[in-house]
Amino acid sequence: MEESMLITTTENVRGYEIAEYLGICSGQAIYGANVFRDLLAGVTDFIGGRSGAYETVLRDGLESALKDMEEQAQEMGASAVVGVSIDYESIGKESTMLLVAVTGTAVQLR
Repeated sequence: MEESMLITTTENVRGYEIAEYLGICSGQAIYGANVFRDLLAGVTDFIGGRSGAYETVLRDGLESALKDMEEQAQEMGASAVVGVSIDYESIGKESTMLLVAVTGTAVQLR
């Protein structure tokens, strides 16, 4: 079983030294709006409470973007990604699409 890469929002990793900075890596995920999901989310927002449909899309988008970033970092020869930043944006005509973007610095740890 392949060990997953360490990905962190911090600039360093306790117990390790950064031996080499390999460069910036990133990942993105874009999701289009779904009319049925939007209707259900609107009802939830009207009644109050959390919108499970949107939370699921946000979570899936983040996981997908992180996976893309990890794959790019592996291609660069990294053992970790530090300083990760996560950004959510609505894009497209009338903001009908969701962009999840992550960026970080691919590094070699020792």
